[in-house]
Amino acid sequence: MQLLEEETSRQVLDRVPAAVTPPAGPILRPGQNCWRVAEADRASVLIDGAAYFASLEAALRKARRSIIIIGWDFDGSIRLRPDLAAEESPPLGPLLRSLVEAQPELEVRILVWSIAVVHAPGAPGPLIFGADWQNHPRLQLKLDTHHPLYAAHHQKIVCIDDTLAFIGGMDLTVERWDTCRHACDDPIRLKDDGTIYEPVHDLQMAVDGEAARAIAEVAYGRWKFATGQELAPAPASADPWPDGLAADFRRAPVAIARTYPAWGEQPAANEAAALTLDALSAAKEAIYIEAQYMTAPYVGDVLERLLADPDGPEIVVIQTHESHGWAEELVMGTNRDRLIRRLRQCDRHGRLRVYYPVIPNGKGGECQVLIHSKLIIVDDVFVRIGSSNLNNRSIGLDSECDAAIEATTEEMRRTIVALRNRLLAEHLDVDPETLSRALDANGGSLIAAVEQLNTNIRGLRAFQAMTDDGPAVPATGTGLLDPLEPFEPLSLFKRLRE
Repeated sequence: MQLLEEETSRQVLDRVPAAVTPPAGPILRPGQNCWRVAEADRASVLIDGAAYFASLEAALRKARRSIIIIGWDFDGSIRLRPDLAAEESPPLGPLLRSLVEAQPELEVRILVWSIAVVHAPGAPGPLIFGADWQNHPRLQLKLDTHHPLYAAHHQKIVCIDDTLAFIGGMDLTVERWDTCRHACDDPIRLKDDGTIYEPVHDLQMAVDGEAARAIAEVAYGRWKFATGQELAPAPASADPWPDGLAADFRRAPVAIARTYPAWGEQPAANEAAALTLDALSAAKEAIYIEAQYMTAPYVGDVLERLLADPDGPEIVVIQTHESHGWAEELVMGTNRDRLIRRLRQCDRHGRLRVYYPVIPNGKGGECQVLIHSKLIIVDDVFVRIGSSNLNNRSIGLDSECDAAIEATTEEMRRTIVALRNRLLAEHLDVDPETLSRALDANGGSLIAAVEQLNTNIRGLRAFQAMTDDGPAVPATGTGLLDPLEPFEPLSLFKRLRE
């Protein structure tokens, strides 16, 4: 079985047109490591669910022609602003219904992974049987059944009037909303049973202009593949950009990278994995990663090469610590720790740190923050935010969509560094200016700055795998639960006979 998994890995990665050496020119290469590069007049990074959901609700209320929601899961009972009264911010489903009733030309389409009804945390009943808020001719909710066995439709996209798009790691479902405080006992962060769910950290990017129209094309293409219905672009309308949302980037080229398995008439796309490899390979000073899962051997290969180079970059990774359920622990937790040990053993120059964030629980202990973001920042030149995890199935099995920006001006470089500092400062419970001063005091060393400031009761903890000596070989058989490509029984039996 182990040899079979390695063979499959080679076959899939052979289709990924990524550089094996650092790119000599720009990282972004349309047609190779991204589908398209399109300019956004404005682009903003929304940190944590409270910021994203508030901006999304404001934008939805401005929609006039089209709202399309693509997700791994969807739950119309959530409120985007649970910090407000229900009269001000009603549940999402009734909110969407009220919008189509108020706007005679508005059409709302929601496409959800079909297996969400048994696998995802949202309520399955409304997805299967419908709900009162869905009873409107210009509001459609569809379950997408057009996918290979065990594949997930994992994209998280919202497009409004083809002029504004949100893309990242957050579905519109339960247990996603949180503030940057991530308090262990936040009474607003409630499950349906009245208990408090764990703190969760995530990211979403908002873009407008040609970049938003390009992401809308991705959404419309997936809608057509799933339903057979071709959608026409929305006519021009008023600007739905949320009031009060400052643009982090202006006139920024935004790359869109996708993952699709070959299935039916849908050709394979492996742009996201290629972009990951090329971006990491280009690093010179520092790599900052936030990842729910980082288990893929191909990521280990490029990071190992960078760590072996005496002049290579520092690498700081923030990951989720506690896995949920035995299968996730076996596949993601165990293989995460194996990859950490592998990288630690080749880190002869002390340039690797892998942490998880914790918050004091007020009882003398601490709780973890679930890292759900999928972020890569390389030096001061590159940022990628999207749905792709750094695991096998995001290479060629699940559908994914990421957005990336490569700096072309000094102002964009400063913005990328400021974003990285904001994120690390949140985890360290300091302000970004304090982190910036620590970087200056430590000659620009990201690791030295983190270690200097990591003294608060809220902060970062090293994974045990950074110091213990557990096994370093991949876990045999876990490729069946974290596959690189669609599972085809006849093909499997053929390879076993050869």
